[in-house]
Amino acid sequence: MIDRPWLAAYPDGVPADIDPSQYPSLVALMEEAFAKYAQRTAYSFMGKDLSYAETDSLSSALAAYLQGLGLVKGDRVALMMPNVPQYPISVAAVLRAGYVVVNVNPLYTPRELEHQLRDSGAKAMVVLENFAATLQACIANTPVKHIVVCSMGDRLGLLKGALVNYVVRNVKKMVPSWSLPGAVRFNEALARGTRATLKKPEIRPDDIALLQYTGGTTGVSKGAVLLHRNVIANVLQSEAWNAPVMQRVPADEQPTSICALPLYHIFAFTVNMMLSMRTGGKTILIPNPRDLPAVLKELSKHRFHSFPAVNTLFNGLANHPDFGTVDWSHLKVSVGGGMAVQGAVAKLWLDKTGCPICEGYGLSETSPSASCNPVTSKEFSGTIGVPLPSTSMKLLDDEGQEVSALGQPGEIAIKGPQVMAGYWQRPDETAKVMTEDGYFKTGDIGVMDERGYFKIVDRKKDMVLVSGFNVYPNEVEEVVAACPGVMECAVVGVPDDKTGEAVKLVIVKKSPDLTEAQVREFCRTNLTGYKQPRVIEFREELPKTPVGKILRRELRDKK
Repeated sequence: MIDRPWLAAYPDGVPADIDPSQYPSLVALMEEAFAKYAQRTAYSFMGKDLSYAETDSLSSALAAYLQGLGLVKGDRVALMMPNVPQYPISVAAVLRAGYVVVNVNPLYTPRELEHQLRDSGAKAMVVLENFAATLQACIANTPVKHIVVCSMGDRLGLLKGALVNYVVRNVKKMVPSWSLPGAVRFNEALARGTRATLKKPEIRPDDIALLQYTGGTTGVSKGAVLLHRNVIANVLQSEAWNAPVMQRVPADEQPTSICALPLYHIFAFTVNMMLSMRTGGKTILIPNPRDLPAVLKELSKHRFHSFPAVNTLFNGLANHPDFGTVDWSHLKVSVGGGMAVQGAVAKLWLDKTGCPICEGYGLSETSPSASCNPVTSKEFSGTIGVPLPSTSMKLLDDEGQEVSALGQPGEIAIKGPQVMAGYWQRPDETAKVMTEDGYFKTGDIGVMDERGYFKIVDRKKDMVLVSGFNVYPNEVEEVVAACPGVMECAVVGVPDDKTGEAVKLVIVKKSPDLTEAQVREFCRTNLTGYKQPRVIEFREELPKTPVGKILRRELRDKK
């Protein structure tokens, strides 16, 4: 097979390779941006702008505060927040202090949060008060010793901040009561840090930048170890890939991106926050993408050029009656990731905005972007595009050999500077997914055409993809098996118009009195929203192989 046949599909000006050694660390990349773009707006949130210079000084103060707690280089700090300005400030602070970011989904239940904090060994945590009760419920069983609590209005100024906090706490009642003795408020931590001095540690390309938790075939959430050089590489790859259209942004306009995807998800972490730092861009922070009227109201106030999103969000926005209140005419690149983009959604988006959705593909383990459709294409290809600069992809058969014929399906394997160092403290799991020649085996089955475009046709592992989030049947089954009255259960993914796939749960009862409502309540307590079953079915028995293995495929085929 020709080496990298896909290079012929690259638009003019996109290089075959990038140089990830341009920066020794993400800290160097961010500090370059703080100096170069000091007066520019870095983040816009609820009508309040935060400049690069302010992000610099605030993150420096928070970094000094964290160092004052006695943490040592390489210690893990967990961040549990939606898209609020405290999140990018905290990321910059943790990295500048020489620590490791542990991204936490704020919608986790205490059970899920406890696992991640214990597994990562996080000693400190920054959490939005809306989720402090979750931390309170499990903190006794975790290594977390230092807590910084922030609130929605912290960085909105005295009057507006107080008003926002009042509404969030008392009108919308979004902050359950909590008690975390010794916790320090975000603004107080900044004040203390301002009185201290940040000691700059030496940070090297092979130091760990973040632990990005992801499921696995076992269903136990594992931390993908992403080094500074992994994320830097993916930022530079994404920049090079978007360049053909982003170069059309007028010189006197600041490149602006919409951040509606959660920053704790690696897609937004890299292609929104870090890529904007690299390009001196402005990021519009959307705290709740599910509130479509509020999203469109915010977008109507801005001129923007880049919009990474998932199929669900593109679809919801394009079909919303307020869609026309937004000026979409400056949009240069719409990147679809996290889940498959549907052809009908892509067509509608192109018709309404004039900007095609370029579907890409990646995983937490690849920082995340591995392939993408050219940003200059005008039609929807139905593929995941071609590998990014400095990236190779191949298809492996069941014996681990590269498939020989064009169009023959195989497991997609990825090699490139953005591929993780391995799973956190799980050499056995790392060995299962890495080949001897350095390729990461994704678990997705794909085919490649003669132009080097890849298309996903199946999934090797029994994963369900709900709106871009991975749900592992084993984890849900383990939780449901502990529900009183359940004898055995199985979980599969079923097609869903809104979320791509949804979780279907099939149960064999131990107790005849068990109701669907009881199961749903049990799942609500133990599983975050996207993992909860959409469909629950009771059966007399589950289909099994002669050795007793549950045949998930049969459950999937029977609607």
